[in-house]
Amino acid sequence: MGVLDGKGAVVTGGGRGIGRGHCLRLAENGASVIVNDVDAEEGQKVVDEIAAAGGKAAASTADIGTREGAKALIQQCVDAFGGIHILVNNAGNVRDRSFLKMTDDEFGAVFRVHVHGTFMCSQEAALRMKDQGSGGSIVNTVSAAHFGNFGQTNYAGSKGAIASMTYTWAGELARYGIRVNAISPTGTTRMSATYKGPDGKDVELPFIDPTRNGTFVSYLCSDDANFITGQVFGTGGERVVILEQPKYGTGMFKDGGWSVEDLQQHFKTTLGPKLENFGLMKKPYAFLDKGVTPQGK
Repeated sequence: MGVLDGKGAVVTGGGRGIGRGHCLRLAENGASVIVNDVDAEEGQKVVDEIAAAGGKAAASTADIGTREGAKALIQQCVDAFGGIHILVNNAGNVRDRSFLKMTDDEFGAVFRVHVHGTFMCSQEAALRMKDQGSGGSIVNTVSAAHFGNFGQTNYAGSKGAIASMTYTWAGELARYGIRVNAISPTGTTRMSATYKGPDGKDVELPFIDPTRNGTFVSYLCSDDANFITGQVFGTGGERVVILEQPKYGTGMFKDGGWSVEDLQQHFKTTLGPKLENFGLMKKPYAFLDKGVTPQGK
């Protein structure tokens, strides 16, 4: 018996890398899986792997960046497996370019898949989960790139948007027993090969098995995790890490509000030392030699 027995699942971008790992682990734990990928051959390979191991799966090439594709994808799961109980929004793409050179098409192409695709697939799945009365689990995919990362205005921005959507949907969908969480996965994939350091140069990263994220996703989608919603976790490798909720930090308060003169007098000494370095590669401070200095110094 698996912890996901009887559950119908959809994984977008399931043909390779991290998505493939999600599909394999979900099926291993009893879920029946729709493997969605734009590459039909790679998606079918994962379906065949699952079938060879005794699991249930079917392939989909639906375009999640369209309403028609999202609707067809969720309907396929319902038709094939009797319902939709799990959605893992994993599909992604990159069009890396520094901010001043990025084109509208490069920006839009990434938002279309990450943000629009996550929105439309999640809405279609949640509507069906609500009608089923079964509850369910939606797992979104973010990235530490949303902390800020060189050459990834589109990708980092989309991941920040998905994190905010995760918090919002968790609040709205709780009444229907639908839980919404996100993971920030790690693993060596075609997308990780595009990673750059704070100087904009390629960085060679050690190999990390991308399939390791699937175990935590399987737990997160199980009934044992029915108390978890509105959270973001760092997963993969040897880690399970909670990403802290966004929150206000240290503040200054003054009756009647602040004048520019007041701020000139107090900001540098009071809040200046509290300013944090920023970005995915925030240590050491990336731009000390670029005319910008941290912490008001």
